[in-house]
Amino acid sequence: MEKNIEVSLLLDFYGELLKPSCKQMAELYYNDDLSLAEVAAETGITRQGVRDKIKRGEKQLFEFEQKLGLLSRFQQLEAGLDDISVKARKISESTDDNDIRSLAEDILRQTGELKEKE
Repeated sequence: MEKNIEVSLLLDFYGELLKPSCKQMAELYYNDDLSLAEVAAETGITRQGVRDKIKRGEKQLFEFEQKLGLLSRFQQLEAGLDDISVKARKISESTDDNDIRSLAEDILRQTGELKEKE
């Protein structure tokens, strides 16, 4: 996974654990896609100060993930749901049994893969 995307996801999971100034700068840099100079102008500190706070925040985010593993578990759950959806779609398309098709379609609806009354 690209580092910028990974840090942005880690911010979603652990951002509240960072100091407010680190969180703000990391969000401006990673989520709002501002340059270091733009973040510095918005926050009123030097470009180097912004870089240092962002790097410190990144380090903390990766440490939180290493210790808690929430992003990793979330990604595993997403992959499992994707796998369930693929299998439910195959079952729905290949069975002649209306009860089994209905159950497979219920699963697809619950995972957002099938709209109501599709």
